[in-house]
Amino acid sequence: MVLHRRTFRLLVAGAVTLAIGLVSPPAGATPPHADGPTATARARVAADELMSSYEPNKAWFPSSWWNSAVALQTIGDYMQRTGDRRYLAQLDNTFEKDKGKFPAGYLSGDELLGNFTSRAIDDSEWWGLTWIQAYDLTKNRKYLDMAVKIAEYVEGYWDPSSCGGGVWWNGERTYKNAVTNGLWIRMTAELHNRMPHDTRWLGRAQEGWNWFTASGMINSAGLVNDGLKDDCTSNGDTVWSYNQGLAIGAGLELYRATHDAKILPTVRRLADAAIAPGGLVTDGVLTEYCDAPGRTCDDNGKQFKGIFMRYWMDLADTTHDPRYTAFVAQQAATVWDNDRDASDRLGERWSGAEPNVFDWRTQASALSALIAAVPTVPPTRSLSATTNPALPVVMPATGSATHVKVQVDVQATGADPLQVVVRPAAPSGWTVTPAKATVTLRPHGNALPVHTSVPLDVTIPAGTADGLHSVTATATSGSLSFSTRSDILVAHNVDFDTGTAAETPWLFDADGSQSNGVQNRFADGHSYFVYRFPFPADTTSASATLTIDNEFVVQVSGDGQTWTTVATETNPYHDGENKAARTFDLTPYLGPAAGSSRAGYVRVSDSFPDDGWGGRVYHVTATYN
Repeated sequence: MVLHRRTFRLLVAGAVTLAIGLVSPPAGATPPHADGPTATARARVAADELMSSYEPNKAWFPSSWWNSAVALQTIGDYMQRTGDRRYLAQLDNTFEKDKGKFPAGYLSGDELLGNFTSRAIDDSEWWGLTWIQAYDLTKNRKYLDMAVKIAEYVEGYWDPSSCGGGVWWNGERTYKNAVTNGLWIRMTAELHNRMPHDTRWLGRAQEGWNWFTASGMINSAGLVNDGLKDDCTSNGDTVWSYNQGLAIGAGLELYRATHDAKILPTVRRLADAAIAPGGLVTDGVLTEYCDAPGRTCDDNGKQFKGIFMRYWMDLADTTHDPRYTAFVAQQAATVWDNDRDASDRLGERWSGAEPNVFDWRTQASALSALIAAVPTVPPTRSLSATTNPALPVVMPATGSATHVKVQVDVQATGADPLQVVVRPAAPSGWTVTPAKATVTLRPHGNALPVHTSVPLDVTIPAGTADGLHSVTATATSGSLSFSTRSDILVAHNVDFDTGTAAETPWLFDADGSQSNGVQNRFADGHSYFVYRFPFPADTTSASATLTIDNEFVVQVSGDGQTWTTVATETNPYHDGENKAARTFDLTPYLGPAAGSSRAGYVRVSDSFPDDGWGGRVYHVTATYN
């Protein structure tokens, strides 16, 4: 496993107040706005972070089937918006590897029936939209043909004998809801708009829109409730942002298909309701019901706001209404300023409120806000920068200065060479070498950004207080400028709960592990996770204590490559009954002193990889002498 820089992360969110109202700025005020090249660069670094979680063998984003479809749509939006085409191969990889039949639990909790269909009708529709977008990007007919197959499958679940119409949410035909029908309208209208002389899918889209807008799911405030009760009346359930966004997107695509002027007032009513008081906005920030204090979004809810922004982008592009474009600028600004860590990971709560959650689902969701801020005609050039590692850990020896190597990675697009100056800055008393570096990049358009790296040597003086210390680097070329940072954690103690920001600096390689909240990191199947402890170079003994349960294998190493197994759970525990704090002596396995550190690594994996109950770690401490 090649270590990706973005496995080193910790949230350091600033508290930035945005001077813009809920919908439109006050008279004379200017909404927060990034210029085109900067907006493009921000989207690029966030998109690259998202794709670091793509699993090429199974060809998806681990553990969630429909979420993977939406994440790939988000990457498709990014490619369409910016002209970057680096991720077309991953789209095709997913198409070719995952179009077959799979048993329940392999890619989805449900059995996959082939052609990206399953008993979850809405999941099938998400994949239909993904392949329509792949067709738009490549003009390869196989993608559009797959979308047609999916639509034909879904068509079989349109049922006028219940509630006068609508598509069932599941194969058991137990529920009609907003998401399934919003997707149906959008997908069939998109098919029509790409198939000359079509009447079939246009008719389905019009039929679906007429039924949906009369169903009662759009309440008196213009907000979309989740679905219908058995008596075909609205259940009044939670107004989720993705249902609102899909309703907007469905109307917009049907409007493009028909040019029916009666559709747009309904779309505007849905949009205005979303950003009005009592809608989906809190203090200017798009906020999911589960984002509220004391609540937590599940893996589905983590992606809802991004879907809303996908179709809000369409709304702003279509109407050019300054209220809608101001809302785009506002969401992109709050995501970048408040909801981003040093590695360009984007969290669940766009306001940056704690506790926040960071994973590939939240990354895909917030990325949609950044994509929406990119101009419809992408800029001819852009410049971005990232750091590697973005969150190194230093455990200094007493009385000694410590050195850390940090690499600044610079990317650019454009038609002409760019001479880029990189200037680092560090806390008072620290030294960064070189103090200035100049590199030349020679891009050839937008499709394949070019890149180069600038190595930095950071000297941390003896006696530096424990905590986070930021080293920033600004890349400049003419009018283009982009800043990045490395948050260096100086620590003399190791003591953290998993699933928290405090865990992130120590998480050397997350692989395919997951964390569902505080004190809950686990690795199922053939996934694993690795902690790295860079003990001081003069360390003579060390140990690590893991509070762990279920079906685990614990291995240790001095170099992160050659592993020795020190514990294996041989019983198939699924309920945590074997939970205990277990201590492992790292002394025989510590690596040789290298620079300022002598590292020890601990890896946790699954002792029964076929049953889905891998090792779960709650808390970690480490000591040394």
